[in-house]
Amino acid sequence: MITSPARERDVAAHYDDLDQFYREFWGEHVHHGLWTTGRESPDEAVEKLIDYVAQEARIARGGRVCDVGCGYGATSRYLASRYGAEVTALTISPKQHAYAVAQTGDDNNPTYLLRNWETNGLETASFDGLISIECVSHVEDKPLYFEEIHRVLKPGATAVVVAWLACERPSRSARRRLLEPICSEGRLAGLGNRREYAAMIESAGLRLLSYRDLSRQVEKTWTICLRRVLGKLAVSRQHRKYLWERPTTNWIFLLTLFRIRAAYASGAMRYGVFVMQKP
Repeated sequence: MITSPARERDVAAHYDDLDQFYREFWGEHVHHGLWTTGRESPDEAVEKLIDYVAQEARIARGGRVCDVGCGYGATSRYLASRYGAEVTALTISPKQHAYAVAQTGDDNNPTYLLRNWETNGLETASFDGLISIECVSHVEDKPLYFEEIHRVLKPGATAVVVAWLACERPSRSARRRLLEPICSEGRLAGLGNRREYAAMIESAGLRLLSYRDLSRQVEKTWTICLRRVLGKLAVSRQHRKYLWERPTTNWIFLLTLFRIRAAYASGAMRYGVFVMQKP
């Protein structure tokens, strides 16, 4: 496990500080896109990832679904409108939560909670399905994260966890130059590998149904993000001023985009989808 001292408050501050940049450079969906043909637009690619996750989670009309680490709530809204699911979504970022609530308006689906997953307070055995896209790496107590998934699912229900991963045996150079800085600068509490997460899933009482590595199909996300960021910084004095003069330590994550791109290219970092079921 590649770890960093990131805590819940650090993760929330990261997303709050960079709120403007996340939405401007990538949009409401704070997750990778999935390219299967290579010709998809970024918007099509992010929705394609949601569709893939929704199908693996067996989301059906009228089903109660939990979205753990919902960001701006765009995935939750997509599941509610496209699949007819009744969605409860959680984030620890006040700015993300406020934005999500504002988009939903008077509609009570999805329901957004400003709440930590480890102490979520949700009813036991209350959900027909659960998704969590790129959240687990921010979580400090990862075994508890999976135990809570087991607790809130109904028997026979399916959960899909999409995770940033470290490769099984990263080199010393990859750890020092790529994975450890990515954790620290991206406010990731830890990057586990496939084997470590599989063990946690089984220990939590969940049955691992499948695992799929989508690294090659998603890495284009970072090429597009880098192009957009560098293009904006080249022409916008306002954005340059924000980065260099604003009193925040989170701006360095924009430089970390280069590390992430290199980590995917070298194979040091992976992108995996775990599908699990509560017996």
